[in-house]
Amino acid sequence: MAEISFAALARAAYCPRQYYYARREEGDRPPPAARERRDLAFRYPELRDAGDAALASEPIEPPPAAYRTALDRLATREDWAALVDPGSREVVLSGRECRGLAHKVLDGEPPTPTFVSPGRPPERGVWRPQRVRAVAMAKALAWERGREVPAALVEYPAHGVVRRVRLTTRNKAAYRRTVRTVRGVDGPPPRIDDAAKCEACEYRERCGVRSRSLKSLLGL
Repeated sequence: MAEISFAALARAAYCPRQYYYARREEGDRPPPAARERRDLAFRYPELRDAGDAALASEPIEPPPAAYRTALDRLATREDWAALVDPGSREVVLSGRECRGLAHKVLDGEPPTPTFVSPGRPPERGVWRPQRVRAVAMAKALAWERGREVPAALVEYPAHGVVRRVRLTTRNKAAYRRTVRTVRGVDGPPPRIDDAAKCEACEYRERCGVRSRSLKSLLGL
């Protein structure tokens, strides 16, 4: 059976129906704005020393002073040196079930793959699709190297935030459910009941989901 891409797995974790409509377009490059934000993850020391005017021209979210503070906090991590100078960059990992790109693989015992997100982090942890993707990366790296990889990282460089995703029982279960979902998609899955996801989805018109007013949501 063909390997599932990390991107497809994350999309299916977000919405199986969106995955169904997007799967023919899998492999499209991210838009320039996303690439510019991801590039920040390879420039942390330079950005940490940059002045307000220089940072104001960068695709960051917080104000310059707050962003420098976030990077200063990031620099206290034990893996700061590896984040700044990873052993490998833009590595394609092939696991038993999934395959895709790790933006960095940090050397160490054990090694740690990272995914660089152009978006914003939640208040705690990482978004569910990114948790599933992180587990897929860790399992693929473990498969390639024949050793345990107990965690992966998700970087949010536009915010100066890095979060660890451990391969807990819960996270591995979410990964397995999503793999089964992808393998079971043969026709359009049922529509989800999440207005926020549908409103932001580029396949909303094709999917046939109609946005609903607050009154209709309340049954008025």
